[in-house]
Amino acid sequence: MINRSAQEIRCLNRFEVLRRFYAVPDTRTRQELAAETGLSFATVANLTAELIDTGVLVETGRDGSGGGRPRSLLALNADRGALVGVDVAETSVRTELFDLALGELAVDERPFVSTEVTPEHVVELIGVGVDAVLRSTGILRDRVLGAGISVPGLVERERGVSTYSPYWAWRDVPVRDMLTERLRLPVHLDNPLKASTLAEMWFGAGREVDDLVVATLRSGVGAGFALGGALYRGSTNSAGEWGHTCLVFGGRKCRCGNLGCVEAYVGIPGIVETLRAISPDDSLLSAGNDEERFLDGLAARSTDRDPVATEVIRQTAAYLGAAVGNLVNLFNPQVIVLADQVADRLGERLLIETRVALADHTLAQPLRAVTLRLSSLPYDAVSRGAAAFALEGFLKDRDLFGSVSRARARAKAVTADEE
Repeated sequence: MINRSAQEIRCLNRFEVLRRFYAVPDTRTRQELAAETGLSFATVANLTAELIDTGVLVETGRDGSGGGRPRSLLALNADRGALVGVDVAETSVRTELFDLALGELAVDERPFVSTEVTPEHVVELIGVGVDAVLRSTGILRDRVLGAGISVPGLVERERGVSTYSPYWAWRDVPVRDMLTERLRLPVHLDNPLKASTLAEMWFGAGREVDDLVVATLRSGVGAGFALGGALYRGSTNSAGEWGHTCLVFGGRKCRCGNLGCVEAYVGIPGIVETLRAISPDDSLLSAGNDEERFLDGLAARSTDRDPVATEVIRQTAAYLGAAVGNLVNLFNPQVIVLADQVADRLGERLLIETRVALADHTLAQPLRAVTLRLSSLPYDAVSRGAAAFALEGFLKDRDLFGSVSRARARAKAVTADEE
């Protein structure tokens, strides 16, 4: 059993109320929020009073359409401040600037120019990216509420440390401290699995269900879990390393050093290896490390019914169906989302073939309960989810939300007027 303090419960309820505005961007009354969240009207009145008092929500008018007493309409205040979301991928750094409603304001993307990727190099690229998006929008640094940073591998979130990255052999790197000094902003650190899942919870498939798995398919592969409506992190924030579970005993060597990992078959380098095995002299192999070019070429050829591309996608889907089947049998989710570069580029063809393969590796009851779908979020969901790290950090700010006397007085007046 998880024992949560009153402060933690209040914070979770604050998230739950605010998520409704992100799920369907529209005005809402407090009565509608109470019905949508299952919270009492009095609790909603207190929470919305806090959010109004801190400028996160605004009252936009009165709704008298129900025929009874007019009720206040609430909306997100997009201009309350800005949020930074950064996706540090295996080959580049993508930096996005959002308003508080998570509307995109600016994007900056910078590739790594060397295979020797050091922490100092990454921190500087992030710093340059943040400087660029602020400069392009004219937004001052003191208007930024926080920066969420996603780095690949294992992250110790509380200390802000990248404990292990299989791509660059990082060990126990104090990334948050380094970034706080460079950015001069509140920094919130985690990995792509958590970022993608949080993005789906706030803006995508997780708006509709409590039990969700997000399979991220890029150069690296992983799975994020929302169980019972909450992001599941595991005891050391290491949950989700599905890409490094064994799919083929004694199979291909993975970048982690083990054999037969899921990532070695459905990550982008793994798909390249499948193509190499089918057609050793194929022209797409000349793409080298240009993953976007490789995926775009494979997708275009499969659209034209090219037999080699079709077979590559079929085999990839067969591996993916078996690997996803393990997730279905283990977690019994309502929805599994295929997300990121591979799913984005190979799309419906990969989805259809994976559904066929999934049926051969899943028990009947959990198979009937699950929906397999592509992510509906705009690219890049990871940077958007990273911005949600910053949003959650801002909403946990005890200095900002700790004093609730004015909000309680406002809530009492609202309760008397509208309940």
